[in-house]
Amino acid sequence: MAQTYDSIVIGGGHNGLVCAAYLAKAGKKVLVLERRHVLGGAAVSEEIFPGFTFSSCSYVVSLLRPHIIRDLELSKHGLHILPLESTFNPLLDGRYLLRGMDGAKTRENVAQFSRRDAETLSRFSQAMGELSRMVKPIIDAPAPEPTSFNPKELMSLLRLGKLFRDGGEDFVSAQVKMMTMSAVDFLSEWFEAEPLIAAMSASGIIGTFLGVKSPGTAYVLLHHYMGEIDGSFRAWGLPRGGTGEISNSIARSARALGAEIRTEASVERVLLKGGQATGVVLEGGEEIMAKSVVSCCDPVRTFMGFVGEKNLEDEFVRDIKRFKMRGSSGKVNLALDRLPNFTCLPGEGEHLQGDITIAPSFDYLERAYDDAKYGNFSQRPFMNIVLPSVTDPTVAPPGKHVMSVFVQYAPYQLKEGPEHWPEKREAFGDAVCNTIEEFCPGFKDSILHRHVLTPWDLEKEYGLTEGNIFHGELSVEQLAFFRPAPGFSRYRTPIKDLWLCGSGAHPGGGVMGAPGHLCADTMLKARAV
Repeated sequence: MAQTYDSIVIGGGHNGLVCAAYLAKAGKKVLVLERRHVLGGAAVSEEIFPGFTFSSCSYVVSLLRPHIIRDLELSKHGLHILPLESTFNPLLDGRYLLRGMDGAKTRENVAQFSRRDAETLSRFSQAMGELSRMVKPIIDAPAPEPTSFNPKELMSLLRLGKLFRDGGEDFVSAQVKMMTMSAVDFLSEWFEAEPLIAAMSASGIIGTFLGVKSPGTAYVLLHHYMGEIDGSFRAWGLPRGGTGEISNSIARSARALGAEIRTEASVERVLLKGGQATGVVLEGGEEIMAKSVVSCCDPVRTFMGFVGEKNLEDEFVRDIKRFKMRGSSGKVNLALDRLPNFTCLPGEGEHLQGDITIAPSFDYLERAYDDAKYGNFSQRPFMNIVLPSVTDPTVAPPGKHVMSVFVQYAPYQLKEGPEHWPEKREAFGDAVCNTIEEFCPGFKDSILHRHVLTPWDLEKEYGLTEGNIFHGELSVEQLAFFRPAPGFSRYRTPIKDLWLCGSGAHPGGGVMGAPGHLCADTMLKARAV
């Protein structure tokens, strides 16, 4: 007789693995099915060229919830996070901004642009840290259900109201501003130097099809301030061995707790009987039965693909079709024979040990967005660059380096159609390398290998619909109880015993693991597994 599991998790991304680990920890019989040969989804490490290990998609960590690290003993299972020590913003006029671990040096550097900004910087960081701490309970709990009369839900809403009341007028005002203002407008209330505002505002557009002056991008800015490493807020780091080591450490924990994990096991559809999920069918026809099924994939792939439109109510189908994916990012991974040499700050140093942001001005960022609005990739894009091999020599051969380049904008919907991305892939890679060359003359001569990922590649290879890195935009109308659809923000779906645990569920994207943990916790409390 075929095995029946308590739960099958579709997708071995980090959220799926977190969900499986918590279910297994509760004594449930769990099976994870991953389509690719390697675990991690978009949080994956791959040796694409001999000797060079790339964090192919996701490349830094900050949002991974500390309680998940503790509960699943991820340090014991090999997770080691190395801190990113600086943020470097090169400019083409020979100047630069360098914000590092030394507060005095950071203020001195910012003072070259504005003495007032140098004094304001610490107050801003403190205010954002406090705001992040106040918002933290929202991302570490299921989204509230404002229309529910269930006593538990009403208590949840009361606790949320108390959070806002205790925060005072300043907190409420800041929250309203974060939800409605653009990143540039919000930051301009604090700072005056354009190079500083431009560099900081770029965090507000990551993974969105919006510009730095678009309303609502201030929230995405906050989303990137919510992270913490070892109790340090606004800290970012690189996992030793690449981002895939986050996923691998979770997988090791899950296996140690009793979960079964299979790779190269592509799910074709969810088995349904009387409107209830009863298992899955793999490509090739193998059927596997389970009391519950959990999808770590995005809402569009889950419902329009695995479930099928015909098995869903029309209103829910309309909601999912309205859910904005709009992938706007690409990734270029480079193997180098030497470190880059920036004209504005030559040689090695602290500036290469953190993240490097190419966002010199408002006009630069808005022109990059203009290209995307009309269906083209940015000719001079916003880029966030890290050199993992500087602090983690295990990812490259001796004397060589890897460079990870996150790129905005690369719209999935090209004016010619998304199917034209393969023929534009190398031109997109050229635009990225040519732009870096402007800041680092001779840079292109150092490139040994190049791996270019367009939104088309992110969809086809990594299963991200329209290449959206967050499983759906983090826009205001797609957060909390609207994510992914009104009435279905609590990991349940219209299909009985089918659950959603990926970034398309609350609290959203980033390598945080919260959707996976909250989904498992909700299932266990509901005795649904």
